Amino acid sequence: MKEVWQALNHHGSTVNEAIIWDIRLPRILLGMLVGGGLAASGCVFQGMLRNPLADPYTLGISGGAAFGAALGVISSSHFQIPLGSYWLPFCAFSGALLATVLVYVLASRMYFSTSSLILGGILLSFLFTSLVLLVFAVSKAEDVQRAVLWLMGDLSGAQYPVIRSVAIFLAGGLFVLLLFTPDLNMLTLGEEKALHLGVSVNKLVKLLFILSALVTGTCVSASGIIGFVGLMIPHLTRQLTGPDHRLLVPASIISGASFLILADALARTIVSPLELPVGVITGLLGSFFFLLFLFRKSSWEVF
Repeated sequence: MKEVWQALNHHGSTVNEAIIWDIRLPRILLGMLVGGGLAASGCVFQGMLRNPLADPYTLGISGGAAFGAALGVISSSHFQIPLGSYWLPFCAFSGALLATVLVYVLASRMYFSTSSLILGGILLSFLFTSLVLLVFAVSKAEDVQRAVLWLMGDLSGAQYPVIRSVAIFLAGGLFVLLLFTPDLNMLTLGEEKALHLGVSVNKLVKLLFILSALVTGTCVSASGIIGFVGLMIPHLTRQLTGPDHRLLVPASIISGASFLILADALARTIVSPLELPVGVITGLLGSFFFLLFLFRKSSWEVF
C-alpha cells in the first residue's frame, strides 16, 4: 500500500509508477466515463420509451459502431493505417453516428412514436449485424480476430488522448441530459399527459434521442460493446432513488461508473494471469440479474 501511495504522488520511471500511471489509472478513468455514460443513456432511454428493457443498444447504435469498428480494423490492415489512438474509435463513432441518423430518419416518418424508435433500432441492428458478418467473411483471419476482441468490450487499450476526447463529449452530453430530467419525468407519464403539462413531446424526444445516442456512440467507440450496464444499473438504482429522474440519472451515472470499475477489476483477476474482456463479466452479471428480476417481479412495469 505504501508503494502504491508513493507511486501516486510521483510520476517517474519506476515500474510501479509506470503500472499505475500508464496502465491502471487510464483504465479506471475510461471505466468511469464509459460506465457512467452507458448507465445514464440507459436510464434516459427507459424513461423516454417507457420500456424497462430499453438500453443504449436498443436503437441499433451498437450495431452501427460494430460495423464501423470492423471496417476500421480491416482498412487499417489493408491500407497500412496504424490503429493508433484515434483510428478505431473514430471508425466506431462514425458507425454509431450513421446508425443514429438512420434511426432518426426512420422514426421521423412516424412522428417519433415509441414503436417506430424501437422497431427502427431492431431493424438496423439486424442489418448492421449482417454487414459485420459480410466484412468478416471477406477478411483475413487475424483481422477478424482483432475485430472480435474489440467487439467483446475491453478497457485494456485505454490511452489518455482517447480519454480526453471521451470526457469532452460526455461532459457536454450528460450535462444537457441532466437539465431535461424534469421534462423526462413528465414524459414517463405518457405523451398525452406530458402535452397537457406543457411539454413539447416531439422536440423533447428528438433531443433526448440524439443526445443519448451520441453519448452511447462515444462510449462504444472507446471501449467496444459492453452490454447490460445501461440495462441493469438504472433498474438497481431505481430501487434506491425511486423513479424521479432528477435523482435517478445522476445516481445512475455514479453507480454505472463504480460498477464498471469493479467489473474490470474482476475481469483482470478472476482467471489470473489471463485477462477477460470486461464485456464478458458484465454480460454474465447482467444475465444473472435479469433471471432474478424475472423470478421476483410479477410485472415488467417500472414507472
